[in-house]
Amino acid sequence: MKTKILFMISLLSLSASIVTAQTYPVPVSEENEKMAEGVFAPNWESLKQYQVPEWFRNAKFGIWAHWGPQCVEGSGDWMARSLYQEGSHQYKYHVQHYGHPSEVGFKDIIPLWKAEKWDPDKLIALYKKVGAQYFFALGNHHDNMDLWNSQYQPWNSVNMGPEQDILAGWEKAARKHGLPFGISFHADHAWSWYEPSQRHDKEGPKAGVPYDGKLTKADGKGKWWEGYDPQELYAQNHPLSQDSWDNGAIHRQWAWGNGICQPTQEYCTNFYNRTLDAINRYNPDLIYFDVTGVPFYPISDGGLKIAAHFYNHNMATHKGKLEAVMFGKILDEDQRKALVWDVERGAPDKALEQPWQSCSCLGDWHYNTSVYENNRYKSAASVVKLLVDIVSKNGNLLLSVPLRADGTLDDKEEVILNDLGEWMTVNKECIIDTRPWKVFGEGPIAESAIPLNAQGFNEGAYNKATAKEIRFTQNGQKLYATVLAWPEERQVLIKSLADGNSLYPGKIKKVELLGYGKVSFTRTPNGLLVNLPDKQVNKIAPVFKIN
Repeated sequence: MKTKILFMISLLSLSASIVTAQTYPVPVSEENEKMAEGVFAPNWESLKQYQVPEWFRNAKFGIWAHWGPQCVEGSGDWMARSLYQEGSHQYKYHVQHYGHPSEVGFKDIIPLWKAEKWDPDKLIALYKKVGAQYFFALGNHHDNMDLWNSQYQPWNSVNMGPEQDILAGWEKAARKHGLPFGISFHADHAWSWYEPSQRHDKEGPKAGVPYDGKLTKADGKGKWWEGYDPQELYAQNHPLSQDSWDNGAIHRQWAWGNGICQPTQEYCTNFYNRTLDAINRYNPDLIYFDVTGVPFYPISDGGLKIAAHFYNHNMATHKGKLEAVMFGKILDEDQRKALVWDVERGAPDKALEQPWQSCSCLGDWHYNTSVYENNRYKSAASVVKLLVDIVSKNGNLLLSVPLRADGTLDDKEEVILNDLGEWMTVNKECIIDTRPWKVFGEGPIAESAIPLNAQGFNEGAYNKATAKEIRFTQNGQKLYATVLAWPEERQVLIKSLADGNSLYPGKIKKVELLGYGKVSFTRTPNGLLVNLPDKQVNKIAPVFKIN
């Protein structure tokens, strides 16, 4: 049997290698990090052999620690870019509390990130208790700092800041608690993302004085960063992209087009090397990229080589079985066969045949004090609405729970997680290990067209779901109907289960309310009318199990 498996792997590998190679303007070098060979080659045709592992299809819910040095100022996501945008909230906050970006740039914030209260074991134990089935850590963000003992990026969390291998700590805790471990990599876009650091103020006493984005290693003599090259962090030793002073241009150029300055082979290869370094060290089960397709596609083969390496490496560590999951955004139909499609802060308005994931956040991606102060976190009820809707459409939810710079949750986040955990403890059987039903749901939202905006950004429509919205999942002979809020009238009419409806032609013998027990019901031509008890059995949403 083993010989047969090895023969098949060799055959698939050979067939993959003879696919016509595509040339790229910026090919990466494998001089330092050799791409693992195996079944998968670095092209879409070969990567389409990918099959989503069952463990991920069963998992449905993961938690993400989107945490790094950008949490220091508590001014929210993309602060390392926005502090260089004159007049922005983050710029004003940074100037008032830390200094002008011509003198104190993001490089000078890094040593202030100490992670002094970080306890990964305690946090992941909580995440598992809440119901998470996998865990994600931030490997690097667009700020370009690696959060491990990186051999290709001196600006890393072992050399400075916490002086700890953050990924190693997260991975050890995740393995201890039996959660698959994921790493997200975002630094491929530092090239254009940091371009505002090449600017200067246009007004005021510092008008015309350059920010610190063009500093070099020689400029560090006598400073805390002596011996480090700021260009290895900022990557700004290149001309500005077209319309770079337009703060919105980066969104139009995210897919490496529309006038973006083309990155060098050295830059693309460095990201490739760093990513393979992390894969080989920590053996992640999942990898997330904040990109269109794969990193640097279509200008470079770097992202395709990372994908092939990740899959082949994973198969080698799992005795020939592929258990890996890799995410990309804005994927076409063929690319969705090679990767798992990630939708940011949103969901498609129909069930999909292929498993997919929505990534969202309780508040801002990086810790934002104003979200806390103004009570702008998602409630546990809002998270459940999203989770149930996503799972009914064959998706998973990856929920980011922001950490403060010291590595702790704030008190409001803890309340939200505990409320979510209470609901999941009783009702998770309608989530974990389930599959979509014949229809994903019913109700005004379910029956509306809700288009995606770019990579997602339509979750606001689902947050507004009322008791008129019902979502379905199934596990074997068990059908679950989740009402997305408690109805005031203590009755629920499930139209999809009406007497005579072809969706459910069999008899309904029993209806249970999870956390309570059997409830009375009447099946009519208009729907299944289910009676609820006077007392709510949870704070969020009722779940019916139908046999």
